[in-house]
Amino acid sequence: MAGQVEGNGESNFILDHIVDHHELHLGSLHIPLPHIHLFGIDMSITGHLVMMWVATLFIIVTLAISTRRRGLIPSGFSNAIEALVVFIRDDVAVPNLGEKEGAKYMPFFLTTFMFILACNLLGLIPFGQTATGNINVTAALAAISFVVMIGSGIKHNGFFGFFKGLIPPGLPILLLPLMIPLEFLGLLTKPFALCIRLFANMLAGHVIILSLIGLIFIMGVVAVPVSIFFALAMYLLEIFVGFLQAYVFTLLTAVFIGLSVHQEH
Repeated sequence: MAGQVEGNGESNFILDHIVDHHELHLGSLHIPLPHIHLFGIDMSITGHLVMMWVATLFIIVTLAISTRRRGLIPSGFSNAIEALVVFIRDDVAVPNLGEKEGAKYMPFFLTTFMFILACNLLGLIPFGQTATGNINVTAALAAISFVVMIGSGIKHNGFFGFFKGLIPPGLPILLLPLMIPLEFLGLLTKPFALCIRLFANMLAGHVIILSLIGLIFIMGVVAVPVSIFFALAMYLLEIFVGFLQAYVFTLLTAVFIGLSVHQEH
């Protein structure tokens, strides 16, 4: 749900940049976005939603350019994209699902990684917003991963076989009333961890950067060199964190899917 920050005071400087809005902020220009309500449900267009559309378009254009000229030996930009694909395959998919199963899930893993990465990096450009700093977005991504995880486990082991495999073999019958709820809760904590980890890391990084920049307005000219230096350092760190969090989310998703598919391990 989008939030609206009132006022233009310095106290609202940070919230104004990290909270979702029903308008696009392009410097001093504020472009209103349409409010849509269907059957009592708020489906209005917000800034973070627009950034997700931009991220999707960016991925489509990037992949179209990288595959425009296909050759036996890729070079330049195509080589960089291929290196990224090979990295996800060899370090994420295959180690957790095996070569055969990993190949089947590669489209899902690549889509997840590139979408999160694009959303993370778009928030670092001027006038950009970080959609992954919105808990609704990360919750939706985690829910998709959870559905794929459960669906893969049921498809591979059968409906009853999947849920039976959650219980450790050889467990005494007297412990079943205790272990069944615990295992069920353990299953639900996986998407919760995916959601909170990505949301918290992306939000915290932007809050720190904005706080350092805000020192300029609070302390005046004295704080300019120090604020710029630390803000630049944090900005570079955020670029690294953007890649890292996309990788961690994709890796954990692969681990959880692998545990659901190969319960015997």
